[in-house]
Amino acid sequence: MQIIVGLRNPGKAYEATRHNVGAEAVTALGISHGASWRRRPLRSRCETATLRIGGRRVLLGMPLRMMNVSGGPVSYLVRYNRAATEDVLVIHDDIDLPFGRLRFRPGGSAGGHNGVKSVARALGSEGFWRLKIGVGRPPSGMDPAAYVLKPFRRTERDVIDQAVEKSAELAELWVENPLAARQTAGEWRPLA
Repeated sequence: MQIIVGLRNPGKAYEATRHNVGAEAVTALGISHGASWRRRPLRSRCETATLRIGGRRVLLGMPLRMMNVSGGPVSYLVRYNRAATEDVLVIHDDIDLPFGRLRFRPGGSAGGHNGVKSVARALGSEGFWRLKIGVGRPPSGMDPAAYVLKPFRRTERDVIDQAVEKSAELAELWVENPLAARQTAGEWRPLA
């Protein structure tokens, strides 16, 4: 089984914020396949949906814990489904990527992202795949932690919607061909 996780902070207060863009991508993938979301297994502390892509069973997950402690729920999904670490894709925001750009890669460091650090710590490995969505740098003097909890401006939404849609497509491609997904992400640019 392959597992695709969208990192987020749960709850209405955090919807449409920069930090939740990974969950937006996983939601878009679920919608494109008519997936039904539920809290299952109960101990996972995740909303999940199961679907088939190219004949393969894929589990979508969105933790019901805050971003910085999302590793426990992700680790539970991996153990419960007996998935290998390299069969996990985590989609998340990245302030170090240009706005709307995507980066797909296997393994590597967390790069200062506390949600990714939590997942790596809980899995005991950094060997999972990551799809990063660039949300831009905070304005001068603004705390990055406060910046990622802000919603996108209306003028930014079109570019982010393109990035979310492309991320859902890349996640689907990753299921069958991770290297093609990585190459496609590197070549993709949002329309201004």
